[in-house]
Amino acid sequence: MNIFLEPFQYVFMQRALVAAIVVGVLCACLGTLVVLRRMSLVGHALSHSALPGLAIAYVLGFNVFGGAVVATIFTALLIVFLAKDEAVYEDTSIGIIPTVMFALGVLIISSTKSYRDMSAMLFGNILGISQGDLYLIGGITVLTLGALFLFYKELKLLCVDPDYAKTIGIPLNLLRYGLLLFLALTVVVGIQAVGTILTNALLVIPAAAARFLTNRLGIMILWSCVLAALSASGGVFISYYLGLSSGASIVLCSGFCFCICWLFYTCLPAGRLLQNKKIVLS
Repeated sequence: MNIFLEPFQYVFMQRALVAAIVVGVLCACLGTLVVLRRMSLVGHALSHSALPGLAIAYVLGFNVFGGAVVATIFTALLIVFLAKDEAVYEDTSIGIIPTVMFALGVLIISSTKSYRDMSAMLFGNILGISQGDLYLIGGITVLTLGALFLFYKELKLLCVDPDYAKTIGIPLNLLRYGLLLFLALTVVVGIQAVGTILTNALLVIPAAAARFLTNRLGIMILWSCVLAALSASGGVFISYYLGLSSGASIVLCSGFCFCICWLFYTCLPAGRLLQNKKIVLS
């Protein structure tokens, strides 16, 4: 028991664990929709696009994660704008814009001559999270989860049966843009925990693992949140006791959970019953 209680005597560990669980749950909720919509590459793109915003804010002395919010939202809007041009496919714009943004971020970092200070942006350092960062995480989480709650029914149809959603008059384009906007905000929150390089893993892995446990969307989101919270808290403890990278530890714990769920799906009778079953909107 002392092994679990010892870290909580330190304020930084209390903040880290709260932030890790909140970030994990937020990424899991939105990540389930992202996986079902097959938008995993978009999350990957936005996480890389945050780097120049982080770097510019750092150089100018502003809040670095505020800079990340601006950069990711700008990228999301630019992807949508370019995708309207029939000569530029959406996947092409996703391939071009984030690469250019990431290169710009690397260029700015190289000009500061301070790679050590910028490493947390790339790989995450949730053990060094401040009270202000915690407020930012909480604000974005409340805003995003509130939007998901209000438009949950419409988003379910968008992800599972867009043809029916279009038939009954749901504005699909508006929903897509909204989902992209909140994905950008969620990516910023994920950067707090695992950095720009590993953020997409936090969005995708718990949701992909939860798909092995159920074919009911509501239950899938709950499982995804549980797996994300376990992975996040486990990664924080591993980082504290072994002195390893917090971001990498969280992602590896997520990967371990994915392997366990995959074994359940492929090897046990209960898991095999779920194979080839479509997602149910409940």
